[in-house]
Amino acid sequence: MPMWSAPPPPPSSLQLRRPPPPLPHRPRRLRSRLSPIAASQDPLTALSRLLWGRALPPSQLVLAVRHGWTAAWGLLMRQLAPSDPATGAFTRTPSRFPAVVGTPSARLHLYVGLPCPWAHRALLVRALLGLEHRLPLSVAVPGDDGAWSFTPDSPDALYGKRKLREVYAARRGGFEGRASVPLLWDAERREVVCNESIEIAKFLCDLAAADGSAGGLDLWPPELRQDIDRWYSFIYPSVNNGVYRCGFAQSQEAYDAAAGELFAALDRLEDHLSGSRYLCGGALTLADVCLFTTLVRFDLVYNSLFRCTRRKLVEYASLHAYTRDIYQMPGVAGTCDMAAIVDGYFGALFPLNPGGILPLVPASCGPEALLEPHGREALSSSAADAGGGGNGRQLEATSAS
Repeated sequence: MPMWSAPPPPPSSLQLRRPPPPLPHRPRRLRSRLSPIAASQDPLTALSRLLWGRALPPSQLVLAVRHGWTAAWGLLMRQLAPSDPATGAFTRTPSRFPAVVGTPSARLHLYVGLPCPWAHRALLVRALLGLEHRLPLSVAVPGDDGAWSFTPDSPDALYGKRKLREVYAARRGGFEGRASVPLLWDAERREVVCNESIEIAKFLCDLAAADGSAGGLDLWPPELRQDIDRWYSFIYPSVNNGVYRCGFAQSQEAYDAAAGELFAALDRLEDHLSGSRYLCGGALTLADVCLFTTLVRFDLVYNSLFRCTRRKLVEYASLHAYTRDIYQMPGVAGTCDMAAIVDGYFGALFPLNPGGILPLVPASCGPEALLEPHGREALSSSAADAGGGGNGRQLEATSAS
């Protein structure tokens, strides 16, 4: 270039900007796999498809998640349902206040939860004996944390507490432990009267007798108390607690033992009730109340959720008719909230149903089915009364063996 030539003009501002670096080359297949991440409403699903497409997850991931879930499940179950470390068998925690001590005041309050069969006993006795006017009621519901709680739709009618444990804690000396239902509370003394269901039921029977509100119905007659106790000692471990021993078993051996005992007991009850209207003959007693609250939940929750699957209750002709017989008594159906029972078990027992999906109520558990004629009025009580003591002695012999 000649020395006298004019210098070239400076670059324009656009020329001074460095062009952006070229995009790295991406395989077309990868770009197509990235697109679901932007479009999907479920990032985890999109990410999993990015990592391994539509194939099953890698075996290492499956094993890691399985071991992690099993460990977490075991931790939850040990808190929710304590078990024997050696066998994995469910061991129920004893009630903290197992008996009525002394004479409570006249200001009593009953706390229940509708899903709970133990609370249902107290609720059912209260309804059968006409104690509604004498015994105010608060209904707790399962909270997200598994604790019994109160809501605006189902409040604590006595104190307005948020949790049942707060009611327990209001007693003198406070409270530590499980806040369970049913709870019979002395509102005047701010003290727990009892939280053992069978003892609350017996106390309510005595209360109704003294109050004269039972209308002639005696669920705890002195002449049948020995038989009632014998039947209860049979049905409680095998049936009432037996379904929980199946559902909360933490080993195959524990489950097999519990399920075998449960269905052997149901077979015996089916045989007995084919010739006797009720357990102790021709009259309804506390033994029947305690059996009913398990049977009415059997096909609804225990058959599927607790793996009590050998037979459904509807397959036992006498037991199912017996359940319908009691359900159709005045006041009983009003204590059986099937939707609350399903929600309480399938919704609240997270370790047994992690997805929280609520199943349909089986047709055999709906009001229409439970109100079908049961035909048990035709059963003669004479044979049952004649064999009542014999059955009790047979049960004693069985327990002893």
